[in-house]
Amino acid sequence: MSRIEKKFATLRAAGRKALIPYVTAGDPVASITVPLMHDMVKSGADIIELGVPFSDPMADGPVIQKASERALVNGTSLQDVFEMVKEFREKDNDTPVVLMGYLNPIEVMGYARFAEQADIAGVDGVLTVDLPPEEGCEFVAELAKYTLDPIFLIAPTTTDERIEKLCSAASGFVYYVSVKGVTGAATLDSNAVADKMTAIRKHTDMPVGVGFGIKDAESAVNVGAVADAVVVGSVLVHQADVNQDSPEAVSPAICAILADIRQALDKLSA
Repeated sequence: MSRIEKKFATLRAAGRKALIPYVTAGDPVASITVPLMHDMVKSGADIIELGVPFSDPMADGPVIQKASERALVNGTSLQDVFEMVKEFREKDNDTPVVLMGYLNPIEVMGYARFAEQADIAGVDGVLTVDLPPEEGCEFVAELAKYTLDPIFLIAPTTTDERIEKLCSAASGFVYYVSVKGVTGAATLDSNAVADKMTAIRKHTDMPVGVGFGIKDAESAVNVGAVADAVVVGSVLVHQADVNQDSPEAVSPAICAILADIRQALDKLSA
């Protein structure tokens, strides 16, 4: 059983929802990433989604695009991200870490080496935006050698047939993109999310996380009422943007948002 599976089992037993914050590794400076990861756990994060900087993040809106640009200017590489996770594991061996990114850096490294290095670092899952399951068999096979969970995206437009295919290829949890478009670009429709949750659960018993469009405690609660996990990204990464000249202010700003969301989500199980 992977860390991700264990975490969801623990949360389910407690009647709690998972809070999954996304931040970009190396943004706005590399030195804050690991301390920020620890601070987010203290503020209520159950799983951390760590973005691997990439030059053309097609699924991301301007906030996360700029975060990748800043991290790349700082020289943050895929290997650096592994080192950050490894350092995080020195003090936290329980909180799952999912790498979110794009295929090109993985292909440059090679599937086998990537999976090996991810395992050594202490990574638990990998979400590769531009690798569909039809083309991911070799990569998924390499991840399976190390009990690393491949996580796939389901969109509002995904058909039932394709949902079944995505769910059968995934492990750990599945990620529902709650809006059409890129990150941070649209307003969440909680009724539409509830309808899609029903459709997804017909094809899997895995936990379902929902991301894109969750910006505050209210939207998180609306999603948490029907999903197993709430993924929060752009509103957090925005804090790295506005505080890029004062990196020490990034973590307190992000953690204040997370704490509010955590408190709101916990009222669902109270």
